[in-house]
Amino acid sequence: MKILDCTLRDGGYYTNWDFEKDLVTTYLESFNQLPVDYIEVGYRSKPLSGYYGEYFYCPVSVLEQIRKNSSKKIAIMINEKDVSITMLSKLLEPVLGYVDMVRMAVDPKNFERALNLAVFVRGMGFEVGFNVMYMSKWREQKAFINQLNELDGKVDYFNMVDSYGGIYPEDIRDIFNLVRSRTNVKIGFHGHNNLELGLINTLTALECGADIVDVTVAGMGRGAGNLKTELLLTALNAKGILDFDFNPLSKVVDSFSKLLQEYEWGTNLPYMVSGSNSLPQKDVMDWVSKRFYSFNSIIRALTNRSSGVKDNQELKVFSPDMKTTKVMIVGGGPSGTLHSKAIKEYLVQNTEVIVIHSSSKNVKAYNNISNRQIHCLSGNEGLRLEAVFENIAPHNRIAVLPPYPRTMGTYVPVFFKNLAYELSRITFTNIHNDSVTALSIQTAIELGAKEIFFIGYDGYLGLASANEFDLFNENEILFKKINELGVLFCSLTPTKYSELPAQSVYELL
Repeated sequence: MKILDCTLRDGGYYTNWDFEKDLVTTYLESFNQLPVDYIEVGYRSKPLSGYYGEYFYCPVSVLEQIRKNSSKKIAIMINEKDVSITMLSKLLEPVLGYVDMVRMAVDPKNFERALNLAVFVRGMGFEVGFNVMYMSKWREQKAFINQLNELDGKVDYFNMVDSYGGIYPEDIRDIFNLVRSRTNVKIGFHGHNNLELGLINTLTALECGADIVDVTVAGMGRGAGNLKTELLLTALNAKGILDFDFNPLSKVVDSFSKLLQEYEWGTNLPYMVSGSNSLPQKDVMDWVSKRFYSFNSIIRALTNRSSGVKDNQELKVFSPDMKTTKVMIVGGGPSGTLHSKAIKEYLVQNTEVIVIHSSSKNVKAYNNISNRQIHCLSGNEGLRLEAVFENIAPHNRIAVLPPYPRTMGTYVPVFFKNLAYELSRITFTNIHNDSVTALSIQTAIELGAKEIFFIGYDGYLGLASANEFDLFNENEILFKKINELGVLFCSLTPTKYSELPAQSVYELL
């Protein structure tokens, strides 16, 4: 039985495959003293658009240094879908002597193509491992199952990958026996931890006779993460299977604690739902870590996807019964309340201005104005608004939602039950069009606005969180798009946005 730790490869989904040098040094030194047979240190890949770090491309100099400092067998991974046989020599010949095993991430539908790649790679002198994805759906793929007898002599390890994290121990037994009945190749298991079954599934695979299993330090890995290296080693130690010094294990786990605090990988309710329904983790990872959606919204989206439903509710299309040349969009920055007295004085003098709320944070400050108010509800805003108001007098208020179908499904606060509308489309941009700012700007366009005042779009001073940084960049792009429309726009409160011209509400009084 072999153990492969793939922390640097799988953990790269959170760090863009960049790791501090001291962290890698600690990782290598610790694993030199632990009963782990392989360390998978990253990918080898053709150039891709966008930024991918050091351990996604694994330059020869990096692998040379790892080989020098590690006593373990070294593995790298290639994505079968991204490479052809003609690329393999360029990718792999330079790393001969530094890498022991090349593993391939394989979609079952491309299995025959992957076998041809494997023959080439094995002929170069590498061990070859297949990490075949979507294990929970293999029973439906008869053509793939019937091809398993072609593995012998072409692949060293066939790893069953629980891509969705929804496999149970009884499934491990059934699928392991199915694979074993068709091939003599060594079988492995790579489990995801959506349902926190990583340990029991891996132990079950070992009981079935698995030859190799995957782990990562602190469970670091894409989406909900993987079985923790320290947990498997501890469990096998308790069973008397492995004996080792716990000090280096403790040291390497401690060294990753900072990353765990920063990225907060691990399972949560949305990952549990996606795992239970065999739904991809990519979107969930994006929604959870980079967006401002509630778990309820994410689960609604996953439920719709699982049921094959586009959306759970269709609304009347927003077709305003009145037009206006001036609109005020109120965001969630502190200046929206700090300067609310002056802003309300301006609104009293200009009752034709329609107020659009892109956030629930400042709505109470404008509760009693006579101007018409529109609440734009995207992502989690409907629930946030309910948290602010137990009930809202609907006089002079409506809600506007993004076009149908909405990825996150539809949630309308009860007090807007008959006063909620959806836009027919977003016309001024084709990016970030699910953001509440994009929704608010499109609503202003539908109202016929020639001038848009922004309130409470403060931006961020000093260190911003990853979510805040993403939001800041999204808004900057959207402000650029307004410029292209020829609409006059400015912020009437202080702002850090370079693309949002500033004016003072006080000069208008």
